[in-house]
Amino acid sequence: MNYHFYGWQTADIRDARGLTPRDYYDLLSEIWCADTCAPRMRSEWTPENRTYGQCSITSFLLQDIYGGKVLGVPLEDGNYHCFNVVGDCVFDLTSEQFGDTKLDYENCPEQERSVHFAKEEKRLRYEKLKRELEARF
Repeated sequence: MNYHFYGWQTADIRDARGLTPRDYYDLLSEIWCADTCAPRMRSEWTPENRTYGQCSITSFLLQDIYGGKVLGVPLEDGNYHCFNVVGDCVFDLTSEQFGDTKLDYENCPEQERSVHFAKEEKRLRYEKLKRELEARF
């Protein structure tokens, strides 16, 4: 498979199952849907842009699997685009939603799960994504 997400070339860390972030990208590509997309973005979600509106729930799910930190690229609208940093491995499974726009992954602030999941809808979307992923195993 051809990968295009940020960091795919060096995303070689493995979890207890021996899976890399590329493997999780493959699995999540079958799960990401309008129901897991951020509600404010849902009307623009399409199967062709599956990663759209999925960043925080995906990043925190991958943090559950690999540990590390979830950082956020500041966006012009005041929100943050979340991605993962595990040791020297930096990857963003949902970066494709930005098309050709290059994000600046340097000096980004850490994102706190408690802040993101203070929004119940986000916590519920995360739990749905997690359940669907676990069902694949």
